[in-house]
Amino acid sequence: MPDFIAAPFEAVLDMRQLGGPVIVWIFLSCVLMWTIALERFWYFKKVLPGEAARLLAQWNQRSDKMSWASRQIRTAMISRLNAGMTRNLQVLRVLVPMSPLLGLVGTVTGMLAVFDSMAALGSADARSMATGVSEAMVCTLSGLAVSISGLYPVYHFKHKANIETELLADSFQF
Repeated sequence: MPDFIAAPFEAVLDMRQLGGPVIVWIFLSCVLMWTIALERFWYFKKVLPGEAARLLAQWNQRSDKMSWASRQIRTAMISRLNAGMTRNLQVLRVLVPMSPLLGLVGTVTGMLAVFDSMAALGSADARSMATGVSEAMVCTLSGLAVSISGLYPVYHFKHKANIETELLADSFQF
């Protein structure tokens, strides 16, 4: 079991050697992104049904459902549920485009290493340039891979929040 837990960290260390220090930031953004995605999945499966049922029961216990104040209470209940559904989606929506930008930072630092080695040697030696180019490509690939893997959860949870909000609005009848 310890090997199973240590394997991802060893992989990040190996990637760190290949791609430079920016890889750690890309990995951390990936961990944060997928932590939020898993939390949102758990929220929609386990938490939201209970909260919706509780607020719907409160709404159904009301005797007056047609007054202006009742309609405002209904709107507030639906809004509270929608706020719970969309919590942390902004962070998720920022992390997806941020990952390729971090990859771009790694690309630039890798290319700077190439130019630095060229300046130190006074010529363009392929061997001295290979490390910097490798660092640049590993960072680019990692940033894009993290970003692409996060596109679906962003779309899915945004779409699911919109649909659930509409369904809840329909279930809170006047």
